[in-house]
Amino acid sequence: MTNMIKQFADLHQSGKPLILYNIWDAGSAQVAVRAGAQAVATGSLSVAGAQGFEDGEKLPFDFSLTNAKHIVSAVDVPVTIDLETGYGDEAAAVGANALLMKEAGVAGLNLEDQDLSAGGLRDVSIQAQRVKAAADSGLFINARTDLFIQTPLLDHDDALAQKALERCQVYADAGAGSFFIPFAADEKLIGDICDKAALPVNIMRMPDSPSVSRLAELGVARISYGPGPWMAAMAAFEAEVLKIFGNQP
Repeated sequence: MTNMIKQFADLHQSGKPLILYNIWDAGSAQVAVRAGAQAVATGSLSVAGAQGFEDGEKLPFDFSLTNAKHIVSAVDVPVTIDLETGYGDEAAAVGANALLMKEAGVAGLNLEDQDLSAGGLRDVSIQAQRVKAAADSGLFINARTDLFIQTPLLDHDDALAQKALERCQVYADAGAGSFFIPFAADEKLIGDICDKAALPVNIMRMPDSPSVSRLAELGVARISYGPGPWMAAMAAFEAEVLKIFGNQP
């Protein structure tokens, strides 16, 4: 298991990004690996949606854990799980859940800093305790900030990038292995953050994002696709179903 964690950590190289086309179950993980994926990553919305749940830790933790075990057993590459905010009110609970994921065989976790119950972002010092609790498990922690998600696009500026960098430093000090800034799409801001960040940077690829090659040039170390792959799969499925049932009286 330790080898898988190190293998996963070593894949995070600035300018040579790890591509994670997010999966949601063992079957989709196997498809990704057959296509050449060096590692696989779940997206919380995708995993929840595939089981009829909404995102935001509405999917029971036990199911997330069981799903992780199935994925690990199905592929021979590192597996990282989107644990959302950690499924725990206190840092100790987040740490306990991280240990359960490690025992399941996963190599890494996503841990985000939004507060699902109160809204907004958690205080950075409180989030640092949660990151540390998860990192103490020995897993590779991808510390996510929702600053760019919760800030209007017109306010995606240098000041916001500086706030992100401040959180990045705190999360690095707490033991995180990489820094995830979903919804960051401006090339200048991405480049500045990559240049100054204390951790390898993860960008979510979206329609308005720079290309993969451009993200590599900007210094990005990890590119993920969030719920996009699952949504595309469901759209294709719906289109086929409509061909069958759409013309029924």
